[in-house]
Amino acid sequence: MGWSEGWRIGACQGIANRVPEPPANRSRLRIMYVPQGFEAIDEGMISALQQCAGQLLVAPADRMRELAAQMKPDYVLVMNGLHVFPPDHLEQIDAIRAMGIRTAIWFVDDPYVTDETPGIAKHYDKVLTHERSCVPLYIASGCLQVRHLPLAVNPRLFQQMYVPPEYRSDICFIGIAFENRVQLFDELADFLQDKKVMISGKLWERMKRYPELSRFVHDGWIPVPETVKYYNGAKIVINIHRTTEAGKDNRNSMNWGAESINPRTYEIASCGALQLTDERKELSSQYEIGQEIVAFRNAAELMSKIDHYLKHDEERLHVAARGFRRTRQEHTFVHRVMTLLQWLET
Repeated sequence: MGWSEGWRIGACQGIANRVPEPPANRSRLRIMYVPQGFEAIDEGMISALQQCAGQLLVAPADRMRELAAQMKPDYVLVMNGLHVFPPDHLEQIDAIRAMGIRTAIWFVDDPYVTDETPGIAKHYDKVLTHERSCVPLYIASGCLQVRHLPLAVNPRLFQQMYVPPEYRSDICFIGIAFENRVQLFDELADFLQDKKVMISGKLWERMKRYPELSRFVHDGWIPVPETVKYYNGAKIVINIHRTTEAGKDNRNSMNWGAESINPRTYEIASCGALQLTDERKELSSQYEIGQEIVAFRNAAELMSKIDHYLKHDEERLHVAARGFRRTRQEHTFVHRVMTLLQWLET
């Protein structure tokens, strides 16, 4: 274990030294950024905007109109516009546009909340979505300027590190127990019994096999810095995208499909951990499957690949290191913000 952990940390540090964050192309735009309240994304966006924008003001959603009137930015950029945003959010955006200030929103929960997002999008000048399948949805809703922009990672937060034994596992999964995830882990229950497993998140008592798996479950939210440690301590991190069907977990009555990958894909890779993920159409354009990331289609294939990579340390480490390198080269928030600002300038 000392050899493999030393190799992993050393390889990632060597890659990080050779592939630093991209030099920011400083834009002239003065940006007011309105966070969504989720630190893994907001901290990455704020750091990238500080490097790339001409001027940045971070404003809470309940003071957008007031602070926009004072700053008079070139753009008000809203992240997601859902969940914790105040009821008068759209009234504030309309008032900001009436001042002659341009507005943009980046939806990062598509398509799971598409019962709401098209109505919100119509209040903005420019619309971005991390889900490429949703671009036609916003165009059909009357939005004139729509663009797909994949999510990314903040490498200053999600990074390789040595962690003590209490964070170590053979297999790690962190996330809410959506129905498809519950079904998968129920199928894995017998296979996991002789493994060191860490499962964390809410609602895992939904599992039929919960009594047999409960000793592996850490109930509730884990802070992001702790999540980073658990990713670093795992030999294998599983990533399972939630399904899109309308129901108790989704507000997607149109059953709009999904093709794009979630932020955890980038976050796990940025920690230098081997990731086994269910495949989406966008995945192969972001990572080389089998070389930089490992994909599975069902429980049987997942068990086979877990078994393989637990027995082949060097192969596991090499795939993880290549995924780490690709993430550093192409998938940080600085990369995304430079693309975003170029589009806003047009």
